[in-house]
Amino acid sequence: MTTILLARHGQASFGQENYDQLSELGETQAKMLGQHYANTQRRIDAIFTGNLIRQQDSARHFWEGYQPLVHANHGDGTPTVSAINFDEPDSYILPQFDEFNHKDVFVKSASDFGNRAEIAKAESPSTRLAELFDQAMQRWHAGDNDQDYIESWPQFNDRAQQALEQVRTKIANTSLDQDSTVLVFTSGGVIAAITAQLLKQGSQTAYQLNKSLVNTGVTSITLKNQSTRLLSLNEYSHLFSEGKRFVTWR
Repeated sequence: MTTILLARHGQASFGQENYDQLSELGETQAKMLGQHYANTQRRIDAIFTGNLIRQQDSARHFWEGYQPLVHANHGDGTPTVSAINFDEPDSYILPQFDEFNHKDVFVKSASDFGNRAEIAKAESPSTRLAELFDQAMQRWHAGDNDQDYIESWPQFNDRAQQALEQVRTKIANTSLDQDSTVLVFTSGGVIAAITAQLLKQGSQTAYQLNKSLVNTGVTSITLKNQSTRLLSLNEYSHLFSEGKRFVTWR
């Protein structure tokens, strides 16, 4: 039975000009996940990421936390096989795991829900931005304005399901055995869409799931023959070792 671990990237830069970069906390979160898996002897046989910088950098910081400890904890001194080769991006980047275009989703709702000037005048600009973004997400998920978007929710959902199949194909085409564990750094929207599909639920369930996903939280899926099952959702115990301040949603 193969296990796929879908990890949300570390905290990015919500509200900044460039969202697609990890914050300092996001880097730490990813490293903590790596340290946790190494210390609990969780074997990781392969790592994939989407094409976004925050996804790739999460994998890098995970590996920085994981690789030294897993070598140190390997009792007989036998070197472990590298789960990822950062010198060969084509070997680990799967663009199907990219997040939806959040800027497009927000901009297409701006005329309905506000603009930069309104956000700047708010008592708490970051809170107001989060409120408006949530409203924009509801509009995107509702399906009444699909023609407005670069990628509508149905199109994005189809891509997320294709991403899971892409990993299944990658596993089948490599030397990984049937008990392998594969880690994929992706984003909340992709994880929520895949999870909702496995639960035989629709867009609104995916929307609610997405809001609950923690940075570097891990959702586990098992593959056996042609069967795909949800094993666990949004597991983030690795963040508690240093306190609740490491648990973030944005």
